[in-house]
Order: sequence, then C-alpha cells, then structure tokens
Amino acid sequence: MKPPVALLIYVPDKPMHAVYYPFTTFSPEWQALNYALSHDIPGRFIDLPQAIQLAKIAEDQSEKPQSTEIPATIDETAAPEISEAAVAPPTTEAPSEDSHATSLQDDPLALLAQAAGYTDHELWWERQIEQRHNATGLFEGILEAMSELRANTAPKDEQEAQREAHMRQMIRAAQKDGYQRIAVKTDTEILKGLKRVKTEATWIPWTNSRLSYRSGYGAGVNSPGWYEHLWTVPGNVTTRWITRAAHLLREQGLDASSASVIEAVRLSYSLAALRDLPMPGLEECHESIKTVLCNGNAEPMSLIRDKLEIGETLGQVPAETPMVPLQRDLETRQRQLSLKPSAEIKKLELDLRNENDRARSQLLHQLRLLGIEWGTPQLVHGKKGTFHEHWQIRWQVEFAVPLIEANVWGNTVESAATTFASHTADKIEELPPLTELLGKTILAELSGAIDHLLEAIQKRAAVSADVQHLMDALPPLAQVARYGDVRQTKAEHILPVIDGLFERIIIGLPGACASLDDDAARSMISSIDKVQESISLLNREEQRQAWQRTLRTLIERESIHGLLCGGSCRLLLEQNVLDEDELQTLTGLALSTANPAVQAAAWIEGVLRGSGLLVLHQDGLWRALDRWMSELDTEAFDTLLPILRRAFSGFQTPERRKMGEKVKHLYAPRSREAGHRYSTHIDDSLPINQQRGERVLPVLAQIMGVTYNGN
Repeated sequence: MKPPVALLIYVPDKPMHAVYYPFTTFSPEWQALNYALSHDIPGRFIDLPQAIQLAKIAEDQSEKPQSTEIPATIDETAAPEISEAAVAPPTTEAPSEDSHATSLQDDPLALLAQAAGYTDHELWWERQIEQRHNATGLFEGILEAMSELRANTAPKDEQEAQREAHMRQMIRAAQKDGYQRIAVKTDTEILKGLKRVKTEATWIPWTNSRLSYRSGYGAGVNSPGWYEHLWTVPGNVTTRWITRAAHLLREQGLDASSASVIEAVRLSYSLAALRDLPMPGLEECHESIKTVLCNGNAEPMSLIRDKLEIGETLGQVPAETPMVPLQRDLETRQRQLSLKPSAEIKKLELDLRNENDRARSQLLHQLRLLGIEWGTPQLVHGKKGTFHEHWQIRWQVEFAVPLIEANVWGNTVESAATTFASHTADKIEELPPLTELLGKTILAELSGAIDHLLEAIQKRAAVSADVQHLMDALPPLAQVARYGDVRQTKAEHILPVIDGLFERIIIGLPGACASLDDDAARSMISSIDKVQESISLLNREEQRQAWQRTLRTLIERESIHGLLCGGSCRLLLEQNVLDEDELQTLTGLALSTANPAVQAAAWIEGVLRGSGLLVLHQDGLWRALDRWMSELDTEAFDTLLPILRRAFSGFQTPERRKMGEKVKHLYAPRSREAGHRYSTHIDDSLPINQQRGERVLPVLAQIMGVTYNGN
C-alpha cells in the first residue's frame, strides 16, 4: 500500500451512504498506525463507529426529499482519530469572529494563532511546529494548551458528544486490557439506544488534490506536496524545493538556470531572516521563485501550485484488498488492455480496426453508461473515416462509490452496463432520449441491450403522437445506420425503425407546423434541421425527394410561421431545388406589404440561417430585402432591428463584409468589359435628381484636379 489512500466505509445495500478517511505519508494517524505496525503494538480506531453515524445519515435522508445526487448523502469526514493525543494540522478555514465558543469548537488551535498575532492559522502551525528545530517540551506544551482550551468547553452538538463518549469508552476498554486507568464521565446514557446499520470497508487509492481542500472529499490540507516534502526530505529543504521548481519549469520549456536557483535560495533565506524565522517556509520559497525564476509573472506559479505544491500522486492498494466483483472485473480489464488508472489528464487515440483499441473503446463507453466518466470523447480533427476515436481520460478516486453502487446491475462491467441500459429503457417514455440511449449502447457494443432498446423504440414510436419527438429521435438512429458497420452493427435492424419514423414525420409535419408562436417555431426549426441532417447522412434518394416535397408544402401554406417558411426555403436552396427566379418570386411574396412586418423579418431570419456564401450571390433576394427595408417606417424598423441583427449575427466577419459590399453595389450592373467588375452606368430605373447632382460636379472637379466645362 502506497499513500495517499483512503479508507472507504459504506452501507452495502445503499453504497451512496459512504464516508472517506483519507491518509497520506505525513498524516499523524498514518504515522501512528505505521509505528504500531512496525513495533507490534495494537492500534485501534476509537471514533464513533460508522455503523452508527451512517445510520443517522440514512435516517436524516429518509426525512428529506430523495435526491439522485450521490455527493449530497456522503459524509466527508476528516481522517479518523486513533487517540485523544493525536493532533492534525489546523484547518485552513478561519473561525467565526462573532462567537468565542464557536471558535473553540471549530478550530481551538486558531485561538493560539490569533494570540500569537497570526491571521493565517496554518502559517502559525508551520512556523511553530513544522519549522521548530528544538522539539523539547513541544508535545507537553500542546497537551497543556489543549487541556486548558477544553477545560470548560462542552461538545458543540449531540453527535460530537456521542463521538467523544465513545472515545472515552474505548479508552476504558484499553485500560481493562492492562493499560493505565483514566478517569472519565459516565457515557453509557449518551450512547444508549443508538441505531446501527450494516457496513463494509475497503481501501481505495487517493490523490493529493483530494487532500488539498476541505469541501467535497478533501481533508483540508492546503499544500500536501509541500508537507510531504518537509516529511520526506532529510535536509536542505529549501534548496531541494526550489530546485524541484526549476526542474518543473524547464520541463515546460521555461528558463531556469542554476545561477537563478542559487539566487532564489539566497533570497528565501534573506526573507526568513527579515521575518525572524528559523528557516524559509512555503511563503518565502514562493516569493523567491516568483521573483527570480518566474521574473515576477504569476502564470508559472499556477503550474507550481498544481504540480508541485499539490501534485497529482495517485496511491496504490494491494491486490488482495476487499472489493466488489465489479471493481475486480474492471481492474482485470484495465490490466488486459494496458489502461492504467492515472490522476493526470491523458490523451488517448484509438483505431477501431485494431482489436485492443476497440476493446478499450468498449470499456470506456460501457463505464460512461454506468455514469463513470473515466474518459470523455473528443472531436476528431485531421483524420478521415469513422474508425478513429479520440479520448481524454482521467481517473478520479470518487469512482469507487458508483462502482460499488453499479454492482447491483451485474458482476462485470459488460453485464452491469447491459442490465442498466435495458432497465433505463423500460423507464423512458419519450423517443428522443430512448434513441440517444440506443446510440450510446451501440458504441458500448452491448448486443443484448441493443435488441431490447430497438424493441422499446418500436413500441414507443407506434403510440407516439408528438411529431417533434419523432423528428428529434431520428439523428441517433441515422448515425447508427450510417456508421454501424465500424462496430459490426447490422444496419438492416435499424432501417425499418427509421422508415417507420420518417413516414409518420412526412404525414404529420405540415399539421404540426401550423399556427405556432415564436418560441414554438424556433423549437420546430431545430427539429427540422435534425431531420435534414439525418436525410443527408443516410443519402437515400427516395427519402430525399419525399422530404423536399414536404418542405415545399411548408413554403406554400399561409398558416406556417415565417421562420419555418424561410428555413424551408433555405434548405431547398442548399439542395439546389430552388433556382434564382423561384427564390426571387418567393422572396417577393414573403416580403410583400400584405404580410405583417414581423413575419417578414422572421422569414428573413429563416432564409439566412447557415453559411452566408450560399445566399451571397442571390441578387434577387438582396434587391427584395433592400427594397423591403427601405419601405419600413421608423417605428417598424426599430421594432424589427433586433430580429434582423440576430439573423445576421451568425455570419462570420468576412461574410458580413462581403454582404456590405454586395449591398453597396447592388444596383450597379456587371460590366461586360473584361477586367471591370462593375460599369460606370447608372440604372435608369433609379430616381436620380439630375439638377442636384450637377451642383456638386464643380466641387468634385476641383477636389480631383480635373477640368469641368472648361474650368
């Protein structure tokens, strides 16, 4: 066993009710246990058993609304005490300033730090305890101080009183075994009648980052890497620490010379002397590193904080450590696939044509189905084909609890994922999440669950009356049918389901699009895009033609929202179904004065969705749009401006610039002469005031330095 590790205690039938006891090399409890082990001395836990504490948690949870979030029911207790004399570093949280009693209960040592003039209690502990060269009388002083602090202080609550009562009883039990007699109060009544639950325990690996904060699963140690350094380095603590920082900076390509290291060490000792300290502490070292090695820049210091001051060391536990069958199966597969758990973020590239890589992909997808996000899929760039997968993997110590919890579904990762997917499918009533689950199940290659899900989808689709749900359910199925061959998934099992959904969409879409408000229309156009994406992905001609006929139906109906009409025009334009003349006709009808201005603006927003390059060369569309905007009165223009801004906001800056140039030269006909984009002739249809134009010609001639009428 290599620290950091944690003792995990949980309720077998409710694994979410659990408690972690973290240990690392410099933990007083860890050192005490190691000392007892090496000297053949019995070591005992004396805190109130978790069988009682977890029973209290379960009782409290039964009185509150049930939550599916595991962290809400986990007791993040600090490391257990093994004796009343065991002392841990003070907390990093400042005690309450309004209540002297609260300070005593939450952090009694903080009062000693305040009395010594320290606002940072952990800094006081480091200087008075960690950096003390002469430890003569140190622990006697701590005993005297703690006895005085606790002399007239009652436990802060009932649970604290129960814990202390149990500790005293354990001390009495040790006394009966032949140890010194200890005078204590009567504790039987305090512990009488407390409920218990059955508990089990195991050891799990832990990380330094989980020791570095008090919330969540942390132990409240602010700088575990620094304290481990103090504990393990025999001498020259400052020099070795700054040298490690220099090595870390060099690994990242930053300059850190030996001369700079020497200068930083000298500066840290000078700072310690100015502050009347026996030796430099973490603060002095960091100030020196930032000043000398980082040239005053704060950015490299965050790297030192993460990698050095905290670190991402992942502990180890022996293979014979008790664990549930699902954990054992996962460890076996990790060894077989050479996927060693690590607390560091790593990139993983998989080629699904390779048997080992494909098995790795299966494992990661199966764990994701169980809610264990060991790996996160990344978008693939620069590689063609559907057989590449990019992952970002990082093992988290908290995965121990969901693994124990998931063991109820099966004793192996594959069987547990299969059972869980099938059970989840039976509880889902709507099609979109059901088809999304099917996509995840196919990626995990769970053949038993796939058949169950296909059957469930067919049943839900047969009774579903919501056309939009049918549309939203289509993309995951299309993805499976298109790329299923990579994972040896037979597309013929999926295509009948797709055909059934598509037929119902074609029949029901026109009616579902009638008389929608703005929000409903925006939601519907998103679903229409999903169907278009699926049709393009499947690339089946009969489906494409049926879909194009349906889009034309939407354009021709008067009761359809302008956003849907414009969006349908856009989709047909992208498929080269509409020519320029037909688009110009549709634009004229949509922007006519007979239509409300708001609906006309919505039509514009719909037709301008997507890339701007396609509509950039549609002159008829731009002329109609320009004419429509020119005829708007001030009030209508102010009302529609947000809609128009939103319509153009999705375009890239170069596209918007080209659109501006397009409008600028909109009425200038193209020159027939080679080498000229536009002619100098003006369209005769424009209302030009010739008399006003002639007034500026002499001024323009003078500015340009040319003659006009002989002048």
